[in-house]
Amino acid sequence: MTSIASSQGTPRVSNPTQVQSAIASLERARAHTLAIIAPLTDDDVATQHDSLMSPILWDLGHIAAFENLWLLHNLDGPIEFSEMPGTYNPFEHPRSTRGALPLPTLDGQRAELARVRARVQTRLANEPFDARAPLLRDAYVVRMVAQHERQHQETILQTLQLKTGLPYPAPRMWTLPRGRARDGDSMVAFPGGRVQIGTDDRTESYDNERPAHEVELAPFLIDATAVTNEAYLQFVEAGGYDTRAHWSEAGWRWRTESGACAPKHWQYDDDGNWSTRSMDLVEILDPLKPVCHVCYHEADAYARSVGKRLPTEHEWEAAATWNPMQARQQRFPWGDEPLSRDLANVDQLGFGTAQVGAYPRNVSPIGCYGMIGDVWEWTSSDFTGYPSYATFPYAEYSEVFFGNAYKVLRGGSWATAADVARATFRNWDYPIRRQIFAGFRCARDA
Repeated sequence: MTSIASSQGTPRVSNPTQVQSAIASLERARAHTLAIIAPLTDDDVATQHDSLMSPILWDLGHIAAFENLWLLHNLDGPIEFSEMPGTYNPFEHPRSTRGALPLPTLDGQRAELARVRARVQTRLANEPFDARAPLLRDAYVVRMVAQHERQHQETILQTLQLKTGLPYPAPRMWTLPRGRARDGDSMVAFPGGRVQIGTDDRTESYDNERPAHEVELAPFLIDATAVTNEAYLQFVEAGGYDTRAHWSEAGWRWRTESGACAPKHWQYDDDGNWSTRSMDLVEILDPLKPVCHVCYHEADAYARSVGKRLPTEHEWEAAATWNPMQARQQRFPWGDEPLSRDLANVDQLGFGTAQVGAYPRNVSPIGCYGMIGDVWEWTSSDFTGYPSYATFPYAEYSEVFFGNAYKVLRGGSWATAADVARATFRNWDYPIRRQIFAGFRCARDA
């Protein structure tokens, strides 16, 4: 068992600004959860809309159970559990089985979320946040719980995109800006050399983002924007899905078994038009938006078809954050200014992708646009630990998923919270998954 406590002695208080920021993040997360579920009925949340996803009632119960575990139970002493045993333990109950679990009503889950939060608020108001304890220092554990809820919001949104019956009536709370046409084949150069990857931050970053370390990269070219609907449509209409030479062995096996002939949620109508759906909004395919809901195999096949490849995650992060002129790593593509929805299409409540170039400040030092927000971007890298990786605070978040079964995605999507979508954040999923809000950009050796 791991201990959350520090050694004996007088507590050393954490940075009060960091503590208040973490608590504010927790409250923002809850406001978004309640906004997302506000239009839903009991049937909406009780139904398992797809075997890939949990009933939304399970996600809500898991959010409450995780908060109770880490901000109440585990603060009192040794960490006995990383996931509380029982109904809401994801390892005891895989997603495909959760529809059969006895779950409370929507009102019951709202009440449980409120009950746990009330106890947590009382506890945090009296917690000294001893800076000698890694989980308490600068309220790291509070941010961890807030991020956990935010990540489940994106999972819930994936479920709602797959919702059976009437589409989810998305409560769009802001209008996305428009972009401008760009050369879809435009690439920018990265000079290569030694760069810093990852972070040593311990106020919010997960263990799989640490430690910061140097890698040597060969020069490469990378797309200036994510691949657009227009570019991907050319692949579709040129018979890309039927051309075996574009596909890896595993990709072709997925292609033939799935019968896929276009990205998920694309539809071809009798008038010869392609359309796509985002929640309850169906629109003619916008050529300037990044392609979304493609799996790794689709991204890889497209890249092969145009004589390119997918970037490694090191190449992706270097293209997003490394400033060759200053020989330093920036926090974000645009610099060190904190992320907000004025800088990138994040934070969920716009409910869809924006056109490429819609956020002109969202550009990296080498000229890559939109590397934060809109769509997660597939990389060619397997999900493994960095050199000198150390599990903290529990193996079930990252370590148990290391290996060659998962591919890394970077950058966040429109459904990713601003509290989560940082340039060092590493997402991962199976190469066949299409329910995630994922697209890609291509690379090429220089």
